[in-house]
Amino acid sequence: MSAFREDDPRIDGIQSRIRVVPDFPKPGIMFQDITTLLLDPKAFKDTIDLFVERYKGKNISIVAGMEARGFIFGPPIALAIGAKFVPLRKPKKLPGKVLRQEYDLTYGSDCLEMHVGAVEAGDRALVVDDLIATGGTICAAMDLLERAGAEVVECACVIEVPELKGRDRLNGKPLYVLVEWQ
Repeated sequence: MSAFREDDPRIDGIQSRIRVVPDFPKPGIMFQDITTLLLDPKAFKDTIDLFVERYKGKNISIVAGMEARGFIFGPPIALAIGAKFVPLRKPKKLPGKVLRQEYDLTYGSDCLEMHVGAVEAGDRALVVDDLIATGGTICAAMDLLERAGAEVVECACVIEVPELKGRDRLNGKPLYVLVEWQ
């Protein structure tokens, strides 16, 4: 499901604030830069509000955000819906015992880590990031949360790049996006 199909006037404002940077971080990549969205307080607030409107009252106990841009959108959503925020970090950034999940990116590979004990069996999780491309990062986040006993209810991204078919890798988990990049 996607908000851009719901004809909400806020979507145009959000989409117009996302800058496309060609050949970053590597040649051939069309980087979707959300920093320009963050510079517009109304568009940023509209982004958070659309997610909050969707998830308030859905009994979500955890909002998990991936480093780094999931850390921008996840905490305000978590606060607004009364859930805890669980940061999913790059390797060796968390002290203590961690669960680890490796994954492939559009332009390489990486790993996510989460504190052991951050998630309890039966937690209902929302996975939040800025963008879904091939789906590798979101799949790794879902795997990590499910290994810890959480039920991933849905995934939410500001942007989807449909031609990379990341949605197809989510094993039927719902994905809610605000903007599709063509």
